[in-house]
Amino acid sequence: MASRAQEVSLLGLCDGEIDSKKHRCSYLTNKVGGRPDWPPGIAARSPRCGRCRVPLVHVVQVYCPVDTSPHHRNLHVFACPGAECSGRSECWAVLRSQCLEAEVRTPGPPAPAQEAPMRVTDWCDTADDWGMGGEEDNDGWGGGMLSKTGESISLPIMKWETDVSSRLCDLSLGDSQEDVTAFCPFFISVVEETDVCGEDGDLEHAQELLREYERREGVAVGELEGSGGGGDEKYEKTGARHGDAVFSRFMKMISVCPQQILRYCRGGKPLFISEPPSNVAQLVPACGSCGGSRTFELQLMPALVSLLQGERGGAGVELEFGTVLVYTCADSCWTSRSDSAVEEFCFVQTDPDQQLFV
Repeated sequence: MASRAQEVSLLGLCDGEIDSKKHRCSYLTNKVGGRPDWPPGIAARSPRCGRCRVPLVHVVQVYCPVDTSPHHRNLHVFACPGAECSGRSECWAVLRSQCLEAEVRTPGPPAPAQEAPMRVTDWCDTADDWGMGGEEDNDGWGGGMLSKTGESISLPIMKWETDVSSRLCDLSLGDSQEDVTAFCPFFISVVEETDVCGEDGDLEHAQELLREYERREGVAVGELEGSGGGGDEKYEKTGARHGDAVFSRFMKMISVCPQQILRYCRGGKPLFISEPPSNVAQLVPACGSCGGSRTFELQLMPALVSLLQGERGGAGVELEFGTVLVYTCADSCWTSRSDSAVEEFCFVQTDPDQQLFV
């Protein structure tokens, strides 16, 4: 494998809107929405929806090099903005692109200064340094998302999407990116999950959110780890509307930091929001490039939904999902001198009735 398993989950948080007049983005930028920034030498691609054939909208860009590889590495996640499509796995696409440092330095137009490639475990080290002018009020908790003591977010209640066999989306080179709808762009800053869990004030807030959920749903989830409750996970079904063990565990995990919009843990285990099929490993296809196995890398979280709004107040852009799980080639295979991004695999867990609890 090209990378050892990530030991600690990294959480992506909204860190303020990107102003094109003040900020300059590149493939090194972690962001929500906007136009994708492709690494040098990679041809722009515009995926189309596998269901309705319209161009997909760029949702997330992540810069995520692996420890043992000399390549810069990006993942771009796209989704169909259609109301009947966003909850379907075949209406999403994930493209992986890579390039060597030597390719970055080839003669061409002047480029902004770039730091040495980050290791995957250093993903969050410089995530807050976006050239934001040293704003005093940035506490690292999302710059526009919920504060540590803010109101709780709305989360969709999910149902497993089983039809993943038709996931592959055709890629079109004929569509100009300027013609594709774009979401308002936001920076993503990153923290280690263990750092968030280690703050007593945050844990107390999380416990209050958990107790509120238990009262509303009629389910006993138990104490969060580090709260003095023994640390055992016990899920008691008490006839709750959505009180199954998988959903309860999901709520418990995200309640410590409910504003997380992304979880990154390459080689780790995904956090399911509803019961997955027993043969989930068989549902993830082999890499389409090298034929090797794929491994879990990241997932998009429910808090991201409220951020996805059309640029300049554009209408008709609306996504609804619970969590989107992304699997990539375990070897992060790459053909020398390739100029084409590699399509990876993702699937969506969502509720067809789009029920929300507040």
